[in-house]
Parts: sequence; C-alpha cells; structure tokens
Amino acid sequence: MTAMVDVRVVDYANPRDAQALVTLLDAYARDPAGGGEPLAPEVKACLPQALRQRQGAFSVIAWARDGADAEELPVGLINCLEGFSTFACRLLVNVHDVAVLQAWRGRRVTQQMLAVVERVARERGACKLTLEVLQGNLPAVRAYEREGFAGYTLDPAMGQAQFMQKWLD
Repeated sequence: MTAMVDVRVVDYANPRDAQALVTLLDAYARDPAGGGEPLAPEVKACLPQALRQRQGAFSVIAWARDGADAEELPVGLINCLEGFSTFACRLLVNVHDVAVLQAWRGRRVTQQMLAVVERVARERGACKLTLEVLQGNLPAVRAYEREGFAGYTLDPAMGQAQFMQKWLD
C-alpha cells in the first residue's frame, strides 16, 4: 500500500504540532546536513513559542500514514521566515529549514511541502522564495532545482551570490 502524505501549516500553539516540529528539527540537526549535533534543551523547550511570537514565521509539516487506519506520523518539516526584497519593494519568504526523516527521503515529500510553502507565500503577496543549501547535499540541490530554484545572480559577470554568516555570540 502507498503511504498517504498530507502537508499542513503548523499551529505553533497546538501541542502535537509543536512536539512534531521540535522532533523533526532535532532529527535534522543531528543529521550531517544539519550539523550533526542535537538541538540544545533550551531550544527544544522554547522554539514553538518563539516561532509563534515572530510575525511572519510559518512552518509546514508533512504527516504520513500507511493506510486509512494507520496512525499519522510527522515525516517532514519546513520552517519559513518572512523577509523583504528592497529591489522589488515586496515581501519574500525564506525557506529556512527543510527536514525529511531519512526513511522518507526520495519520496517527493520535500516537493509536496514546497508546494504548500509556495501557496502560503503567494497568499501573503511574496515576490519570491529564497533558501540556502550546502553544495555537497546533492539530493537537496536536485530537489530544489526540480522545483524551480536556481543560484542567485544579478549580473553573470559578477557571479553567483554566496551565503555567508557571522556569529554574534
């Protein structure tokens, strides 16, 4: 039997959604693509409430079941944060975290979640979606390219944009 996947926007105040969000993000954090370290206990305790308080934050979770009577299990997560495109003078949505449990990779769960993210972004009036991906995460790169994502360039002579960070702690 084929598994059924339902992608829904997270209700951060719902304890089941909040727990699923933390569990999925922790699994991603423990994965080599997420840094290989578990989330800190204080992050696990505070994250759903912190996201709930951030204006413009939203998340989607892919819930799967292997039959009509099977229990629904969380198998994928995307966290999104609104930004602003000064060149377009419009909202943009940054796809901040994309996590799919190992056993569910290769089943197009990411594509189903991105479709919901795109719908929500369009409803909010966003001009584009942005995301970052590690160069070595080739399955993720291919998944994003299939969904229309491409490297960011303004002028090809200047090359592609690079994502950089500076920790402040």
